[in-house]
Amino acid sequence: MEIVWLLFAFVGGLSMKQLGLPPLIGFLAAGFLLNYFGFESSDNLQSLADLGITLMLFTIGLKLNIRDLLKPEVWVTSAQHMLIWVLMVTGIVFALSYLGLSYFADMTLQQAALLAFALSFSSTVCVVKILEESGEMKTRHGKIAIGVLVMQDIFAVLFLVFAAGKTPTLWAFALFALWFARPILYRIINSAGHGELLPLTGFLCALGGYYLFDLVGVKGDLGALILGMLIAPHVKAAELSKSLLSFKDLFLVGFFLSIGLIALPNLEMAIIALLLCLLVPLKFLLFFATFVQFKLRARTAYLSGLVLSNFSEFGLIVAALAVSSGWLSPQWLVIVALSVSFSFVFTSLRYKTAHSQYLKLKDLLRQYESNVRLKEDIYQQPDGASVLLIGMGRVGRGAFGALLPSLGDELCGVDADPQRVRKLQEDGLKVIVGDGEDADMWENVDTINVKLILLALPSIEDTAHITQQLRVAQYQGKIAAIARYDDEVEKLTATGTDYVFNMFTEAGAGLAEESLRMLSAEGEYEAATSRP
Repeated sequence: MEIVWLLFAFVGGLSMKQLGLPPLIGFLAAGFLLNYFGFESSDNLQSLADLGITLMLFTIGLKLNIRDLLKPEVWVTSAQHMLIWVLMVTGIVFALSYLGLSYFADMTLQQAALLAFALSFSSTVCVVKILEESGEMKTRHGKIAIGVLVMQDIFAVLFLVFAAGKTPTLWAFALFALWFARPILYRIINSAGHGELLPLTGFLCALGGYYLFDLVGVKGDLGALILGMLIAPHVKAAELSKSLLSFKDLFLVGFFLSIGLIALPNLEMAIIALLLCLLVPLKFLLFFATFVQFKLRARTAYLSGLVLSNFSEFGLIVAALAVSSGWLSPQWLVIVALSVSFSFVFTSLRYKTAHSQYLKLKDLLRQYESNVRLKEDIYQQPDGASVLLIGMGRVGRGAFGALLPSLGDELCGVDADPQRVRKLQEDGLKVIVGDGEDADMWENVDTINVKLILLALPSIEDTAHITQQLRVAQYQGKIAAIARYDDEVEKLTATGTDYVFNMFTEAGAGLAEESLRMLSAEGEYEAATSRP
């Protein structure tokens, strides 16, 4: 049976990828097809799904800064959005019950509120997947979105604790001692090295946190998240997260298949689910209005709101609890599952062109943003720089080091990750915080004296988009970029990039050139020492 699951998942994921859609949509479709052909979920599949979610929450924690959650634009907006959403959607659903529509008929006010609450969450799986694939996890809007998801997870945990009648034991207070156990965790991670022991250490921490919290009556997923947050300040946190990436993606396939295997929907359920998806634009508008109210830039509010505009797997958990408690009919679990799936498709399709959408709508959207700027939203200027290097990852840092001896203060690095920028600044490098895909940034940053912008980014789509934004902003200098494959070189050249470095070809040529220089130097040395 497992080989059949893998086959359906592979075909579905590959089909969606060929259409330019995220593979997760294909995994969802594969689950419904398996259900149609009579396959049922099993304990093994559910274990894989649970493990995937646990690893995902742990890796999210590895990238989180607790100070980001304490900002009003994160925790206050999360609470305010959820409260307003529940009130509005409760009214809408309860009003539909008076129209006599099937499944809505005879729905009580309490049931309407419960359904509204289930639909108030945004999908951690969907949002993180989209942000990771677009390389925007550490951007301003990415961090806002992740912060909101974490706050929603906390609200969900509180609900599940009280709704299930399960209260933490007195031993739960001992969990605060984990803060003082950080040195032990750090020593274990240092001892694991960089090989196969590192991902095994990640599994141990994620599952250990899960079962430790579950043991004292607290939701285990919260334990995996908190363990990740405790390890986040460690220098190897990013490396640990990357070592778990493939495992997490593989196990999450089980989660998407399990959604489709919940039950086989009929046409009427599908129509009701699509009707509920009409609320997704309302969720976006509410997010956007809430974010700009708390002085976020229109672009940050737009992108954060757009990626959060979906329904969540937590909605399934809430619906499952409601069904098991007799608060909702079993059919609603299938309808919510369909709504979640459809909303994933909506978000995936809409966010693919999110930056282009903002370019078209920015004049309209900026009318709603505050004139007061938060500290994190003030653009830094590359004073005295004639060359900007966008992206200070491994490739970017290598290029920066090679250019620095020749350019000195005329070279300035730009990266969207404030923590990375802070570390590089502490090393004495001239680096500023900035998101190259931010159209507003290029309109506010002075590039008159900048002669060259070098794009050292992992995503070819991001590189092409930045090139287009620079041309729209009427940047007059040269643009160079880095690519890995020949077809990427052609694509970037077509978008207006002046020169594209093929990373593998250039690396080989550079190695050969340096080798010849070393041989030449060695020959000169031998000639000098052989003279009488």
